[in-house]
Amino acid sequence: MITPGVVSTHADEPVVVDFRRPRRVANERMRALDVMHERMVKSLEGWLLSRVRGQIELRLTDVRQASFAEFAGTLESPCCAYLVDIKDCGGQQGVVDFGLDLSYFLIDRLFGGHGDPTILDRALSPIERMALRVVAERVVQQLQECWHDRVPLSMELSGFESVPEIIQSSGRQNSVLHIKIGVMFAGKQGNISISLPQIALEAFFAGTADERKSGGTSIGSAEELTANRDLAEAQVRATYVSVRAMLPDFRIQMRDLSTVHVGMVLQTGIDVNAPIQAFVGSTPRFRCIAGRVGNKLAVRVQDFMDANDAGIPTTPVQ
Repeated sequence: MITPGVVSTHADEPVVVDFRRPRRVANERMRALDVMHERMVKSLEGWLLSRVRGQIELRLTDVRQASFAEFAGTLESPCCAYLVDIKDCGGQQGVVDFGLDLSYFLIDRLFGGHGDPTILDRALSPIERMALRVVAERVVQQLQECWHDRVPLSMELSGFESVPEIIQSSGRQNSVLHIKIGVMFAGKQGNISISLPQIALEAFFAGTADERKSGGTSIGSAEELTANRDLAEAQVRATYVSVRAMLPDFRIQMRDLSTVHVGMVLQTGIDVNAPIQAFVGSTPRFRCIAGRVGNKLAVRVQDFMDANDAGIPTTPVQ
């Protein structure tokens, strides 16, 4: 039986699908998100130019749906992450993170510095955090203005964290909107990374009733969502996937190979109980042994394989 949750979008390569966290951002929604946050970035850039008294350039790098674990994995260690409380969000929080280089540059300028800033390889001190908090508060304000016409957000800074692994603003597998802003400053490059829990933006992603009737984003009661999931899983389970059996390597002398003709049987010397690998696409998935079903050759699955398992040397069965 093929493991559910794997569907092929290419003749050879299976793609993992997580039914618990479907990608629900339609193309038109992504375009709207890009436009919204492009305006926010330009406004933030103008505000920063007046504060750093020098050249600084911001550009929107990426806006995408991700799990919180994926977002946290992009943060530096130590990080400069401000936690953001969001009203009516079930206790989940947003995150605004400044890269370490960018943080020290902004702190240097906010304290009146000029020239090349000193970049230290350590977490920010309490005084430095308070100075950078001014910029974090401005980012939060710009986010609220950016989303005001679509999903009014009530947000407030509530804490600071310098270790990405212990940030608990959201469940590790919960969906978030990851907004990444690239920053050019003093001959260096940095990022401002923002995480907003998707549950706080549900009204935007759900769309209107007309969109739902026309087959837009799938929402509804818990029973309806479960039924939709079961239907999708049943369709995936009924999908045919290409599987190949691979025999262990064997050798044959050139003089024997030169006499091969159609219909000839080659002696491989392989034991009938020798291990066989079964591939889904180009990925080894099962350890098997040779078998038979009626008059047809078959393989019996003995164990599952990790995709990175070195396995055994194999030769394709023709």
